[in-house]
Amino acid sequence: MHRRTLIALSLSLTLTFAPLAAAFAASPQPAKGEHGMVVTAQHLASEVGVEVLKKGGNAVDAAVAVGYALAVVYPNAGNIGGGGFMTIRFKDGRSTFLDFRERAPLASTKTMYLDKDGKPVKGASLDGYLAVGVPGSVAGFETAREKYGTLTRQDLMAPAIRYAKDGFVLEQGDVASLEGGAARLAKDPAAAAIFLKPDGKPYAIGERLVQSDLAASLSAISEQGRDAFYKGPIADGIVRASAEKGGILAKPDFETYAVRELEPVTCNYRGYEISSSPPPSSGGVIICEILNVLEFYPLSYLGAGSAETVKVMVEAMRHAYVDRNSALGDPDFVDNPVEMLLDKNYAKEIREKIDPFRAGVSQELMPKGFGESQETTHYSIVDNDGNAVAVTYTLNGSFGAGVVADGTGILLNNEMDDFTQKPGVPNLYGLVQGEANAIAPRKTPLSSMSPTIVAKDGKPFMVIGSPGGSRIITITLEAIVNVVDHGMNIQEAIDAPRIHHQWLPDTVYVEPFGLSRDTEKLLAGMGYHLDVADATWGQAAGILVGGKSLAEIEKGGGARYNGAIDSRAASGEAIGY
Repeated sequence: MHRRTLIALSLSLTLTFAPLAAAFAASPQPAKGEHGMVVTAQHLASEVGVEVLKKGGNAVDAAVAVGYALAVVYPNAGNIGGGGFMTIRFKDGRSTFLDFRERAPLASTKTMYLDKDGKPVKGASLDGYLAVGVPGSVAGFETAREKYGTLTRQDLMAPAIRYAKDGFVLEQGDVASLEGGAARLAKDPAAAAIFLKPDGKPYAIGERLVQSDLAASLSAISEQGRDAFYKGPIADGIVRASAEKGGILAKPDFETYAVRELEPVTCNYRGYEISSSPPPSSGGVIICEILNVLEFYPLSYLGAGSAETVKVMVEAMRHAYVDRNSALGDPDFVDNPVEMLLDKNYAKEIREKIDPFRAGVSQELMPKGFGESQETTHYSIVDNDGNAVAVTYTLNGSFGAGVVADGTGILLNNEMDDFTQKPGVPNLYGLVQGEANAIAPRKTPLSSMSPTIVAKDGKPFMVIGSPGGSRIITITLEAIVNVVDHGMNIQEAIDAPRIHHQWLPDTVYVEPFGLSRDTEKLLAGMGYHLDVADATWGQAAGILVGGKSLAEIEKGGGARYNGAIDSRAASGEAIGY
């Protein structure tokens, strides 16, 4: 990547620039629907979800069908070899949260990725079977369907099985993804046999990707339920491959896997009720912590992208990510200080520490004793009755660990990298984390995934979430702020250029064309270090209820459901009916 450096005055501020990418133009209009809306990162999966709704299924039914479909048509991130979270808001106002995140194998140890000198072994937590956590997606989908769905497993899985067995025609976004992962997939014979042509080259636009082994695995799950994955030949195949190729997965890891149903994290921002992911995700807690800090500031008056707005957002992010990286973890292992972090008085304490004229210094916030990729996917669904579902699930890195157990067709995750390998050592996403997220058997790694549902006056208002590793939190947050504070419509709110700060490194990441040069210079004068470059900026998927924007909602007469898939998503689509 070409870079150039700008020295601003005597502050020696380094601004890193990407080559000129496609500048952000006017966003397209949101998709509209009166009876339902499905927004996913792959157009075929969106079509699957809408068909389920048209057949009388509810939002949970559609979410399950979409989840299985994405495992076929969006293999770099959609998965049944990984795990994730589902936030559900029912038509009567109740809400719940399903944790089907990956778990550390029983044979895991705190130091399993360190060498004899206590230093991290490069790639050990990212590549191959030692990087694989126990998958949870099948258990999660089955739990959701059994408790809250209305259609049969066979009905919901049929589209995914068909796309796997008969194949689907690859479009530009699909091919770009496969090309990006080709070198990695080529290292594993079983993965290469599926995702590369016999000559070792990636598939081209217009060609058909057939996944026969995956079709067989999905058919077995359709017929036998979760036991086919956790107690039958699929688990046996994964365990056997793990043992042969340096992993530690064992059959009891699969047999004892269980989904957790938890209360969502909730908070109030300017009269809007936010429901999002609780620990083991940091998403809901940190989004709410940041919003509590921002609520004091007149962001709508300060303006989107102004130096003052960016400053207060960055400082709120800086303080919140300290808490995220040092205090939060799996609730079965860690006493998470959720109540304290969500307290409005705690937000006031943070605001009092923010210098109105100078940038904060991250090292000064180092806790005492302190020593995630875009290849996640998010989808948002609302049905005719007003049930809303937000799902974020993942393989972690692109195509996960890059391995497929022979005969299963299932790509496996590299989610173990989300644990703290060693306090103070960055993970794949540059997150510097502490002991609360240390590796332990059956423990769930801390996540940033933030499937979020916003309500107003007791009714669903917005469904939102995104992939993006450690940036998921700020991507989701900024979409909410863009709608509520800056008056953008749902598509504009998702497409708007983004900023991100995660405490360490002490850098404000800015999407290309995200800020004006004047704003950059003002921030430079305050002491901020900006990195303006292409990076993992996510692919948000959102729905706004009652209109495409606050102004239209207040005026009345807008479409009931307004869906938007991120313009950064090459193959996604929002479909309403």
